[in-house]
Amino acid sequence: MSELVQPFRSGFIAIVGRPNVGKSTLMNHVLGQKLSITSRKPQTTRHSILGIKTTDHYQVIFVDTPGIHLKADKAMNRYMNRAATSSIDAGEIVLFLIDAREWTEEDENVLKRLQNESVPVVLVINKIDLLKEKADLLPLLQEHSARMKFHDVIPLSALKSVNLDQLEELIVKQLPESEMIYPEDYITDRSERFLASEIVREKLMRMLGKELPYAIAVEIEEFKDEDGMLRISALIWVERESQKRIVIGKGGSRLKDVGRDARLDMQKLFDRKVYLQLWVKIKEGWSDSERILNSLGYKDEL
Repeated sequence: MSELVQPFRSGFIAIVGRPNVGKSTLMNHVLGQKLSITSRKPQTTRHSILGIKTTDHYQVIFVDTPGIHLKADKAMNRYMNRAATSSIDAGEIVLFLIDAREWTEEDENVLKRLQNESVPVVLVINKIDLLKEKADLLPLLQEHSARMKFHDVIPLSALKSVNLDQLEELIVKQLPESEMIYPEDYITDRSERFLASEIVREKLMRMLGKELPYAIAVEIEEFKDEDGMLRISALIWVERESQKRIVIGKGGSRLKDVGRDARLDMQKLFDRKVYLQLWVKIKEGWSDSERILNSLGYKDEL
């Protein structure tokens, strides 16, 4: 008797939530590879980024999105909100991530946006490893389950890889029978050039103070493969002279540290030697100009 052939499944899964709940960490850990940059600062993710996981039986295309936030007084903030909300209708499932430790006004804002959606919404309660009392988990599940009719509610820790298998199993069951959407060796739809700019920005986010990272953009000027070595030149845009001095650091020390850490990550991701040059320039008001944002690659894509 011949074995039943398991149908292939594929589809898109949108990951949404307020800033800093662990959306990028979740995608990176499910993929087993770092694609989206991370830091402890909110609004680290600015673009929607696809992360593609392909097995013999399914292809899951995760859409990591910027945090949906209430304060959208600048063009950059409005762009990030559009990038996040436009991905919601594109998926077979929406994963609504929250932080197990608190429910905020911004969580409530995301919930309201999801209540009228036709796609199944799975509530993912992240960072359960950080709960002070494990006995708090059950009442927490009951409290959040009552907020709307979710397709399912899953507590997990993305960072510690707790319950990620359970989440993936649930996702695969929801995927439609379909051929692969992307070639099996693809891990993202983004170019190496884009990933290089994000790596530089991540290092800046991690090294700089509380406010300055949000006044910074990174633009790749040169990206050449010469005899197996990548030659990359990146411009770091800031809005004021004082910011430029901070990014460069005393005697160029901070810029040197950013360049070293970024280069090491690029070599790991691209599996090639990297020669990286960084420059810092001023472009006043870039974060509140639709035209400048467009020129820097902040374009509505979905």
